[in-house]
Amino acid sequence: MNPMRPNIAAMTAYVPGFQPPESERFIKLNTNENPFPPSPKVIAAILEEAGAALRKYPDPKSLAPRLEAARVYGFDPDWVIMANGSDEVLNNLIRCFAAEGEEVGYVHPSYSYYLTLAQIQGATVRPWQLSADLQLRESPADFQGKIFFLANPNAPFGFSFPLDFIDDLAGRLKGILVVDEAYVDFCDENSLELVRGHDNLVVTRTLSKSYSLAGMRIGLAIGPPPIIAALDKIRDHYNLDRLAQAAATAALKDQDYFRSCVAQIRATREWFRFELLGLGYDVIPSQANFLFCTPPDRDGARVYQGLYDRKILTRHFTDPFLRHGLRISIGSHEEMETTLAALRALG
Repeated sequence: MNPMRPNIAAMTAYVPGFQPPESERFIKLNTNENPFPPSPKVIAAILEEAGAALRKYPDPKSLAPRLEAARVYGFDPDWVIMANGSDEVLNNLIRCFAAEGEEVGYVHPSYSYYLTLAQIQGATVRPWQLSADLQLRESPADFQGKIFFLANPNAPFGFSFPLDFIDDLAGRLKGILVVDEAYVDFCDENSLELVRGHDNLVVTRTLSKSYSLAGMRIGLAIGPPPIIAALDKIRDHYNLDRLAQAAATAALKDQDYFRSCVAQIRATREWFRFELLGLGYDVIPSQANFLFCTPPDRDGARVYQGLYDRKILTRHFTDPFLRHGLRISIGSHEEMETTLAALRALG
């Protein structure tokens, strides 16, 4: 007899973007990493921390980065919790609010890990489908489930839902609304001020993309203190190690470096989109650090493979709603020029 929970035995594991060995020297535009290194102050902080103190457990409350995040985002610290990547917060929100058999909602397509986390919990999933013109076919405002995830900006498309839509949705939902703002630092606006007006609204963030810390796994959530306190109960008690806490604190302090990198990525994104349009590609205007584009022949797999053969990694999805195109992360200007030349050659 196999004692494994049936939902775990039956589920399919989440498949992250391909991470090639460094020795293969790909131009890596498949997992939305930042092309710039972390702030020099981050490297200095890690090196300072990487000494004898590593024999001791880290601060269980991650107080230093929590206080810095509270300062940067303009909230009292009891509205903020730090996490081992924003994925930890997403997982703990489901654990906190959706018992086995209860409903978890999300937009499809968006971050497919929502489905995986719900299946682990044994929750029931209800996707809300986008139409071909990227509108929700039905409003989720009448959703009666426990928790609804809204990636904003959307991944993999990069568009953003209006703030008045989010405000209205939070006011109508019976359960918790989680606005996953993994890419919001590349966007024109964010949902943080809406958090103050709703007792069921939580915003999640990551330092992986805009702060160049994907290798450190640092995330956070901002929400009403009762929800933050509940999340604090169920997280791993040492969820951020000493190096991650030092890196997060230094990164959040160096806002000048952060803003400079984000501005360069946004400028490259708009230039690259214009060039793709000139090649006849259909390109969705993006508020993130990537573009979802469709070649003239609508054969995303062909273009993906052609780029792969030229040592350029992008992301192609097998989902029928997505396979006509591919998602291309915004790298350095030089990397995008190389990619553009390869796309011209592929036709």
